[in-house]
Amino acid sequence: MSFGFLGIQFGFALQGGFMSRIFQTLGAEKDAIPILWIAAPLTGLIVQPIVGYLSDRTWHPKFGRRRPFFLIGAILSTIALFFAPYSSALWIAAGSLWVLDASINISMEPFRALVADKLPDSQRSYGFVVQTLIIGIGTWIASNLPWFMTQIGIPNTADPGVVPDSVKFAFAIGALVLFSSILYTILTTEEYPPADLEAFKKEKEASKGFFTGVKEIFKNIASMPEVMKKLGLVQFFSWFAFFTMWSFATPAITEHIFKATDTTSVAYNNAADSVGNYLGTYGLVSMFFALILAFITSKVKINRKLVHMLSLFAGGFGFILIYFITEPWMLHICFALVGIAWASILSMPYAMLSSAVNPKQMGVYMGIFNMFIVIPQIVASLGGINFMYKLLFGEEVVFTMVLAGTSLIIAGFCNLFITNRAATHDG
Repeated sequence: MSFGFLGIQFGFALQGGFMSRIFQTLGAEKDAIPILWIAAPLTGLIVQPIVGYLSDRTWHPKFGRRRPFFLIGAILSTIALFFAPYSSALWIAAGSLWVLDASINISMEPFRALVADKLPDSQRSYGFVVQTLIIGIGTWIASNLPWFMTQIGIPNTADPGVVPDSVKFAFAIGALVLFSSILYTILTTEEYPPADLEAFKKEKEASKGFFTGVKEIFKNIASMPEVMKKLGLVQFFSWFAFFTMWSFATPAITEHIFKATDTTSVAYNNAADSVGNYLGTYGLVSMFFALILAFITSKVKINRKLVHMLSLFAGGFGFILIYFITEPWMLHICFALVGIAWASILSMPYAMLSSAVNPKQMGVYMGIFNMFIVIPQIVASLGGINFMYKLLFGEEVVFTMVLAGTSLIIAGFCNLFITNRAATHDG
């Protein structure tokens, strides 16, 4: 059931780790990078609640409820992932990112809803943690693909304004893995029909129509559970931090640690490959941390809030440590701490949320919950990162990582507002 997340994370890891490198190769200034990302979260803000709502109302005897959306997202994501590194201009690359992010999320949110559909509350922490284990594997492998391509002799440099072949090959492999893993999940996963199929059909018929659907989505937003609002605050600062990393890790680390700024130079491209390798560390560690959590949650009940808070603190310190280290190998330590936070971000909030919403509305609420992921990305894209890191810390681009760390620590403290025991503890 969770195997499709391997492919989804291939897409996310390549997008997050290397789209900024593509932007810089095509001539983008560092401070302009966040605005080039803005179309993707703006689209997600609209698309994801709609996809969640539609998947709640879908049932097909052969294809089920969530699987049709897996397939649509997989096809579009594969096309966008393959062609993104062939962009010949910044606006084309930004458009590719927009299509890629929106398409991946067409598959992502129904996947999360499927976990909640198939597991009782007492097993959801375990289910989302196993899902995170798969995501960690995908993150580690995908983040290292350009580096690996270089090791086997594929060039990692190219003419000015041209993306290196190592990145193109990595994206092509990612596209293949994404599509094949989601297709495998579609073919091997069984979904359960609604408990009362006739009542489901009547309810669907009574609420059909575009404007009725829009009205219901806004009604669900207005009446979201209190736990969801508080988790939304945690999510805001968590995803602001990771969006900052995806936007600025390459320029920050290549400049601060490797002292490489010329995007056409061998030194820069070697450094950028290394950044992918270090980013892979957070995927690898998230995998091992998820493995530990999977073992623990299969044996005992946990305090989800406490686990999440401590994990976010670890990631925050990891980001801040990037400013202080003196040797490149120390980045593995930094991103290992970030990996702990990443594993928790991908599991604990969803386990807490799934215990606080109506199972019949799981899809739409998973989509609405994603608003708390895309809103911080929009804020960051519209100048939030550039304004905040320069205001609080200084002009050096490495201070973006300090800002990311500060944001994660704030997110950790926000967990203290969540007091609903049904959400914070396994059932």
